[in-house]
Amino acid sequence: MRTATPLRASIGFAFLIMLAVVLYVATLPPPLIVQGQVSADEIDISPRVSGRVTRLNADVGDSVKQGGVLVELTNPELSAALAASKAALTVAESNQRNVETVRPETVTAQKAQVAADQADVDLSQSSYSRQQKLLSTGNTPQADLDQATRNLQAALKKKEADEAELALTIEGASAEQRALAEAQVKQVAAAVAQQAVDVDELRIVAPISGEVTTRIAELGENFSPGAPLYALIDLQNSWMTFNLREDLLAGLKVGDTFRVDIPALGAKEVAVKVTVINVEGQYATWRATRATGDFDLRTFEVRTKPVEPLTGLRPGMSVIAHWHARTR
Repeated sequence: MRTATPLRASIGFAFLIMLAVVLYVATLPPPLIVQGQVSADEIDISPRVSGRVTRLNADVGDSVKQGGVLVELTNPELSAALAASKAALTVAESNQRNVETVRPETVTAQKAQVAADQADVDLSQSSYSRQQKLLSTGNTPQADLDQATRNLQAALKKKEADEAELALTIEGASAEQRALAEAQVKQVAAAVAQQAVDVDELRIVAPISGEVTTRIAELGENFSPGAPLYALIDLQNSWMTFNLREDLLAGLKVGDTFRVDIPALGAKEVAVKVTVINVEGQYATWRATRATGDFDLRTFEVRTKPVEPLTGLRPGMSVIAHWHARTR
């Protein structure tokens, strides 16, 4: 009987230990499963100028390369304005050449005019001298001498004006005239460049390499500037977002790594790196604890990226993190 008593005591003690272990395990908090989501850069494509769709080169689900033409528009008004500006530029450049160039035939013609003026002066001078002699002998009235005087003065003034014109022709345009002609060319050239850019904008290209997620553009439809035509996602720049209460952020900082599961890919224990920790706006979920004399808890956005490239990762996929396991 003495041997049975210690045995029963040992069994009872072992039972108490097992019971304590069971109670401890039963009272442990369940593992915290944090669910996040894969996101990626999304870009809306819209025209800078208005136009009608004449060609579509991509549809939803297509992969496009940066610089590839997605859609082509037509705008007759822009094309006509560009043609008119190019014609105006041709005129302005021609005018500038005329201003800056002294044509030999122009100088020759002006010299001939001055020579003709000199002949008129000589003739008027001869007539004046003759009338003056006739008046001294009383063979002509004073009126004829006065007329000869006026004719001589007019011939001299015309010669003087044509000589000045010849000097200007030989010298060429003034600095002010040259500057004005140059400014006119620059002004029209700037208009041509701007309208050429507008016409080029009728070909809408992909700003990044990615995948088409939305196509609003339809053949024949007219779109105004800023209206959305396509939406692209950059699958090469994906990240994972978790929204966590601040009491779960203890010890977490940018640059830390932990592991997650991605059910859609059948991937487990994928290493990710924290790249951003941002507080959510005032509209985000709060957990009130003031009823217990504590403080309110805010929600933070934790953004991560895979440490190694992960094929097949797409926006919208769920990401699972075992948060208690992460903190141990």
